[in-house]
Amino acid sequence: MERGLPTKALWDRLPEIVRFRDQPGMTETYSFAGAEGTTELEGQLFRQRARPSKAVYLFMHPTATVQLLPMPEALADAGLHVLCASSRYPRNDSALIMEKVAYDMGQWVRHARESLGYEKVILVGWSGGGSLSLFYAAQSEHPTITHTPAGDLYDLTAARLQRVDGIVLIAAHLSRAEVLTEWLDPSVIDEFDPDTRDLEFDIYSPDCPNKPPFTADFIAAFRERQRARNRRITAWAEEMLATLRRRNDGETERAFVTHRTMCDVRWIDPTIDPNGRAPGASYLGNPRTVNVGPAGLARFSTLRSWLSQWSYDLSNSKAAVNAT
Repeated sequence: MERGLPTKALWDRLPEIVRFRDQPGMTETYSFAGAEGTTELEGQLFRQRARPSKAVYLFMHPTATVQLLPMPEALADAGLHVLCASSRYPRNDSALIMEKVAYDMGQWVRHARESLGYEKVILVGWSGGGSLSLFYAAQSEHPTITHTPAGDLYDLTAARLQRVDGIVLIAAHLSRAEVLTEWLDPSVIDEFDPDTRDLEFDIYSPDCPNKPPFTADFIAAFRERQRARNRRITAWAEEMLATLRRRNDGETERAFVTHRTMCDVRWIDPTIDPNGRAPGASYLGNPRTVNVGPAGLARFSTLRSWLSQWSYDLSNSKAAVNAT
């Protein structure tokens, strides 16, 4: 169906489903098919009624569904063919493995060419889809990854990922790992007791001695503390995985909560990277509330997922690395 607003082109919104066999090693998603080794991906094709095309613009994000975003619809209104693709982790990134998301993207690229008949596929990376697109492109051109950061076998060198014909980046950040690290609350001292905090870096506390506008020295120390916290969680996740492997008693994974993940000096100091924004606001709302809310970035995770998508040092899906 076409949008109700005036459009430059008439197009249909068509459901697309991709199924393939893929042994995950463990059940990561709630699905009977997934438990039996079949992965099912859902998406939507925005196909022009009167304008056939040899090219399709493929939108995909590691976990968000993109078919209701304004940009895919705007491109369809402009007469382009658009494929909105989901990974095997739609709207739930708690167990997400970036290497598997790259493989999922490869299945969509193959589907676009071999099932839908498009000759050219252009990736459109919005937000976290930007680093995903660059990660996929790097592994399709020069595949190197055979294992996840947790050490689990997942061989992208044997995946025969098809190359794409172009990449468009829209409001893309460097990676999930890096954007999370920029938002980690550095005041947290004990990951199992978020009320134990270092007041010097607890910028949302009225008792914090450092106030906006923040000094360059404080910002540098703040950022270093954020990276240090990410690395502490990474070290703990690696140690816990090693412990589970030594036990060898059937417990192979563990879920955990990462507290306070929406704390950035930029949220309350508009003089940093100034762009006219109001202090005390973020794209998810009041950052003080989001910092501890259930929908915070990386709030719920598993050991393997942390290492793959959130670890500052170990994640393979980093734009700057994959763009070179």
